[in-house]
Amino acid sequence: MIIDFKHKMAAHCENGSTVNLLRHQGIELSEPLVFGIGSGCFFSYMPFIRVSGMPVISFRHLPGIIFRRSTSKLGVTIGKMKFHSQRKAMDQLDMLIEQGIPVGLLVGVFNLTYFPPEYRFHFNAHNMVVMGKENDRYYISDPVMENIETLSYKELQRVRFARGTYPSKGRMYWVTGTPPVPDLESAIRRGIKKNCDDMLRIPVPLFGVNGIKYISERLKKWDTHYGQERAALLLGQFIRMLEEIGTGGAGFRFMYAAFLQEAAGIMNMPDLRDLSVRMTQIGDHWREFASMGAKNLRKRNVPATPYPDLAQLLRNIAAKEEGVFRELDRIFVKA
Repeated sequence: MIIDFKHKMAAHCENGSTVNLLRHQGIELSEPLVFGIGSGCFFSYMPFIRVSGMPVISFRHLPGIIFRRSTSKLGVTIGKMKFHSQRKAMDQLDMLIEQGIPVGLLVGVFNLTYFPPEYRFHFNAHNMVVMGKENDRYYISDPVMENIETLSYKELQRVRFARGTYPSKGRMYWVTGTPPVPDLESAIRRGIKKNCDDMLRIPVPLFGVNGIKYISERLKKWDTHYGQERAALLLGQFIRMLEEIGTGGAGFRFMYAAFLQEAAGIMNMPDLRDLSVRMTQIGDHWREFASMGAKNLRKRNVPATPYPDLAQLLRNIAAKEEGVFRELDRIFVKA
């Protein structure tokens, strides 16, 4: 059973899987629109969760949230499941494929055999779409790959039940129904409102704008508190999450800027174009932070950037992100 499913590459796996699943149902949206409607722009610092022994720093929400939020705001109904039994998970997938339904999966990256070895690491939040099966092989639409890939039954089962931080537990999701005409303006408005809440009003100081401020206060003392070697490891993890994992922090800021620009045209709101420019500049500042911080990781004759200076860069970024979301809040929430 091979489903007539259009594969298209994307910058980020969950956005791309969502875009491709919606397109299959006749809803054509850009990746930035899905990201913005899904309120995907975020920041979190979670020292109580570890990846490779390092605290988790993320620039997006937990896996699955963009798909759930964007489909909900568009009036699209979905199915989703997770499993304890690997056999039941594979049987349920086969049943949906036999019905001609493409299925999104959350998988681990480390054992994806079609990934180049240098790109495999222990990360259990990668999204793909299964769009067919022939004998023992599944046809995979992976948004970060140029072409359709395949995995054997055992290979797919293994990545669906990857262990470690945030185990995938066979998670799967699919579209069950769509409205005749999605209300795009309402979806955009609600997506922006939710993103303002997430960035400005979560009371725990580890999330949103306050999370950036929180980690900046700790970053300036990392070298004196942990020593140079441990501080460099922590900073390296920060930069890795910023530049390498998923689309990275700067990449997500550029994508949200593209969303605001597209939303400005759809809703005839020129103010959103100005905020799009400001968000693009914020993405540039995140890239500057990564470049400056990387000097502390190189064992070359390159002067390191003092940790208080890096912390000041973060405080400036926090102030700029707060300014953008306060203005969006004024436009969409307070008005």
